[in-house]
Amino acid sequence: MDQNKFYMLQALKQAEIAFSEDEVPIGAVIVYNNRIIVKAHNQVETLKDATAHAEMLVITQAEAFLNDWRLNECTLYVTLEPCIMCFGAILLSRLKKVVYAAKDNKIGSHDYFINYCENKNISNNIEIEGGVLEELSTDLLKKFFINKRKEKV
Repeated sequence: MDQNKFYMLQALKQAEIAFSEDEVPIGAVIVYNNRIIVKAHNQVETLKDATAHAEMLVITQAEAFLNDWRLNECTLYVTLEPCIMCFGAILLSRLKKVVYAAKDNKIGSHDYFINYCENKNISNNIEIEGGVLEELSTDLLKKFFINKRKEKV
């Protein structure tokens, strides 16, 4: 199995945990030296914290695990394209690579990634890859929001 798919499946497992906890089903893992060092899922509702996105949580955990805020040898796998807030944390933590599953057409930051990486004055270029196991992530998100709409009726 392709390495990106393997790690994304682990992020999807985290998204499924979020789903079971009535959180928006987004999961993330960070890989360092070809192994997962941390994993998390959205906990916005649980923690009553708008910033408790899966990406923010794994970045904080990875920094603690490595005892360094610089994650320049790490890759983030996340089931939905990061939002602008998470993109800021990705930049500041200097992640080497970001791999995401589904595109977020509402608040995704892919275009910001592209513009950022094309800026020749920037010292840390981030490699970005999207669409890895996109359908699995999209299906889980659709299922979650269909259920949410049914609850409102």
